Parts: sequence; C-alpha cells; structure tokens
Amino acid sequence: MSGPLDGVKVVDLTTIVIGPICTRTLADYGADVIKVEAPGGDLLRTMAEGHRNPGMSGKFINFNRNKRSIGLDIKKPDGLAALLKLIDKADVFVSNVRPDALARAGLDHASLSKRNPRLIHCSILAFGRGGRYYGRPAYDPVIQSLSGVAGTIERATGEPRFVPMVMTDHTSGLIAAQAIGFALFRREKTGKGEAIDVPMLENMASFVSSEHMGAATFDPPVGPTGDGRLLSPNYKPVPTKDGYVTVRPNTNAQAFAFFDAIGRPELKTDPRFDSAASRTKNAAAYFEVQATCLGHKTTDEWVELFDKLDVPAARYNSIDDLLTDPHLKDVGFFREETHPSEGKIRRTKLANVFSGGARETEGHAPLYGEQTREILAEAGYKPAEIDALVAAGAVQESRKKG
Repeated sequence: MSGPLDGVKVVDLTTIVIGPICTRTLADYGADVIKVEAPGGDLLRTMAEGHRNPGMSGKFINFNRNKRSIGLDIKKPDGLAALLKLIDKADVFVSNVRPDALARAGLDHASLSKRNPRLIHCSILAFGRGGRYYGRPAYDPVIQSLSGVAGTIERATGEPRFVPMVMTDHTSGLIAAQAIGFALFRREKTGKGEAIDVPMLENMASFVSSEHMGAATFDPPVGPTGDGRLLSPNYKPVPTKDGYVTVRPNTNAQAFAFFDAIGRPELKTDPRFDSAASRTKNAAAYFEVQATCLGHKTTDEWVELFDKLDVPAARYNSIDDLLTDPHLKDVGFFREETHPSEGKIRRTKLANVFSGGARETEGHAPLYGEQTREILAEAGYKPAEIDALVAAGAVQESRKKG
C-alpha cells in the first residue's frame, strides 16, 4: 500500500496555509492532490520570506509537498470547464474561497453534487453560516483575536498578543483533514458524498472555551473563567545556570521528587503543595518555586537529574535548535532531498506511522503549473485541445521543466 488514502483524488482550490496544510495532510498519507492555482499561483509562493527562485518560497515548499499543480484561470469559461471536469472525477473538493463566490461560479455543493453525487465538498470558512460575521474576510490574527487566543495571553502577561505562528490556520486546516476522513468513512458505508463546513472561529473558540471556561461551565458560575496554571506568568521555560529548562511535575510522586531534587523537601508537607489539587489552587506559588530554584545547575544537569527521577522535563529549544535536536535526529525527522528547481533542500518526514503502509514515494512541492498537461490529459483532453487552452490563457503551465 502507499498510504491509507491511496486512490483518493482531491481537487484543491486553497491558498496560503489553512487549506494547504489540510490538503498536504491528505497528500502525505496517499491522496492524489491536484493543486489548482489561479494565474500567478498561490500567494504563499511569493509573500513568504526565503527564496532561491521566484515563486518557490521555503514556506510554500513546506506546505505543498506531494501535490501536483495545474494553472487554471477559472474566470475564463474554458478554465472553469476544465476545473469542473477535474471535480467530476474527484472524491474530494476542498476550498477556502468564500462560499458566495463559489456559488457564483457553480462550485457550491448543491451544484457539484448533481454532477458527482459521491463528492465530498469541504468549505473552510472564517465564520460559520448563520452568524453575523459570515462572509467577512479573515486571516489568522483576526481569528486569534476574536476566539480568545490573544485574550489568554493577555490574562497571562498583561498584554494581548498573537501566538507567533498561524496557529488557527494550522489547527482548523488539520480539523478539515480530519473531517474529510470522517466523511470518506461514511461514504464507504452509504455511497453518498456530503458537504462539510469547517469554520475557523467556532473551532478555535471551542479550543479556548474547553480549556478555560472552567468554573463558568456551571450556571451560575462557581468561580472565574481561566485555568490558573496555564495563565500564570511563570508558565514558561525557567532559567538555569546556562539557559532554560522546562519542568512539569504534576503527580505527587513527580512533585515530591522535584522538591527533593531542588533541596526543598519541606515543601512536600506544605499545604499549598501536598496534593495535585492544592498545587493547582496555588499554581502561581508553585510555578514561582520552579522559576527561582533552578539557577545553580546547567540545563543538561537538570535534564539528566530529572530524567533519573522520572520527572517530566526537557531543555528549551529555539527555532534553530530544532534542526539539531538529538531526538529528532534519532528518528530522522529532517531529511535532505534535491528539488528539481531549488536544488538541495531540507524537509520534515511524516510524523505519524501506519502499520498498514505509508506513502511509497515522496513528491516535491510543484512549480506553478508543473503538471498542467498531465492532469488535463488524465481528464480526457487531447494534446491539441490542451494547446488551444494554453494559447487562450485558460490554462497555464510552468516554463521551467524539472
């Protein structure tokens, strides 16, 4: 086998991060993902930093491996007709285009399901249908702001900030891939496709609320919102003699071993720290102990000691440190390959393992329109017809050949 999604064909009308991380996940595990790009290509090709050649940013490469690219101008009738031909033979259609625009082009589920009743139609939305925000444009920071993600940081630090990753894009995109998997499973039982909406705001509000609604779960509330441990100012890596370490003793066995290790055995009988419940109630004080008692040993010394005591701990990695982390090296997380246009690059391996088989061949992130001709040929177009589409500007192909 070449992955659990072997044989699944996906038409991918998504851009930037949220859609591409969804479809990359599908591609990584065996799906044939056809990346449909408008003239000029996915904006991530050029807007992200880090290039060797125009149109092939490092970020684009990371989010679009194992896909094939076709350049289509769906504003032209022949370009739209070509896209519809691809969808007719697809199992899944994924888009992060606003639904009203999809409907105007005849790419809504109601229209497409008449042509392909087995089609799974996934719309990744900023906001769910029926709400007052529906139809508004949004990017990750807007969702972080509305969903309470930035608010959790304000509660912890006194200043609202965004997580310095497009976290809501990543999370919602992965949820979309999960939902597609669920729908594929149901189709195996019913033979019918379906429409899926994946709204970013609702998904991220669910994350924040599940974590921090806490006492407000009850009506009336039995206390304030927020998990005090996670919102503590000292919920962060703590300084050592030569850097930082993260230590997180939760059970009594771990906490008491930690107190012994730092030379504070009396804290084992301190009523603030003598049980998991008391440590949670006094999280600020507990984290203060951790933050102020580790400065006399190096990070490696603490990690070695805590490892022997079975206390959860790890060194602090910067972004650059990830590239040399010994565990990631052990598992071969970063791999080198030669890209046809970009030369030697570094990529991450698939994180998850299926005993039933994985994708047998890894595909490089495509040049814009790199597989236009082969994809159209698979859809039934003859060479002369493809030439005519190219000449009319309805389709585009890469000028660089891999």
